[in-house]
Amino acid sequence: MMTDTHKQPDHNQPDNMQPDHKQPDNMQPDHIKPDTGGVCAKPFTVGGEALIEGVMMRGQRSYAIAVRRQDGSIQVEQHDLNLLSHRHKWVKLPILRGIVGLFESMRLGIKSLMFSANLAESPAGEGTDEKDTGLSEGAMIATVVVALCFGVGLFILMPNLVTKLAGFNKGGTAGDSVAYNLVEGAVRVGIFLAYLFLISRMKELRRVFQYHGAEHKAVHCFESGEELTVDNVQKHSTRHARCGTALLFLVMLVSILVFTLVGVHSLLVNLILRVLLIPFIAGIAYELAKFSGRSDSLLQRILRAPGLLLQRLTALEPDREQIEVAIAALRPVLDRELSKT
Repeated sequence: MMTDTHKQPDHNQPDNMQPDHKQPDNMQPDHIKPDTGGVCAKPFTVGGEALIEGVMMRGQRSYAIAVRRQDGSIQVEQHDLNLLSHRHKWVKLPILRGIVGLFESMRLGIKSLMFSANLAESPAGEGTDEKDTGLSEGAMIATVVVALCFGVGLFILMPNLVTKLAGFNKGGTAGDSVAYNLVEGAVRVGIFLAYLFLISRMKELRRVFQYHGAEHKAVHCFESGEELTVDNVQKHSTRHARCGTALLFLVMLVSILVFTLVGVHSLLVNLILRVLLIPFIAGIAYELAKFSGRSDSLLQRILRAPGLLLQRLTALEPDREQIEVAIAALRPVLDRELSKT
């Protein structure tokens, strides 16, 4: 584990905010065209998540959490990633890697979120570490399960219930099945958009979405081969193709096709089938997301477009202090990845 704390830097000298960790020229990623949304052709990628007054960045071998404390300093902690895919080759199989990756990402994300909330609210000068999340391992797993149940109930079960109660598919023909699932998919997308819009209006979550934008900007800056300074990061887009928002939207689109193929049954059977098929749908959506980020063909731009559009709600323009936090989280992750490349 690596822990570091930085005092709030002078905004008039952004280049001196952190020690210069400029990447060697032969390790810089290919330049990313501004309209691609973040397509990277290098053998490793970095991603992250917005936290409470902070950002988590992860690579292939490690992740780092940076949080702005009450005294204005930035505390950074870095840890090794211990993923199933590092230990078992079968986890890397198509579809399966998306299912496992989704659960592991949720677990790491919730753990990082809890840690950042504790650290951001703790008095200045009071230390803590990444294990101090306020939750035991069992409670962490239970939190992931509850989060999954909430998402399943709101975005999977409720649309089916609404569509069924509205009286669709009374004829039972193949055409009725297609119409039923199209209506259910439209209801699902509508609920999702309304949910994003409502939470984006909340003041506390708007700051989280600003950190989300800072995370995307910092990743864009790295992928463009530029030095990680506040000025360089600030000029990049807040939208990125490998965003979780885009993955969620792909899950909804894939679910329309899959649910249409399995047909329409009684309300209880419909609900059971939808719950059982969620991991499979998530795995397919993951593969589509992975495919859409590989190049800039017309088909891949079409796949990326809805997710990039939704990020107008979930990835907002950050201020300079939020960008500093994103840079502080990204630098140690890149140092670790580049040292092993």
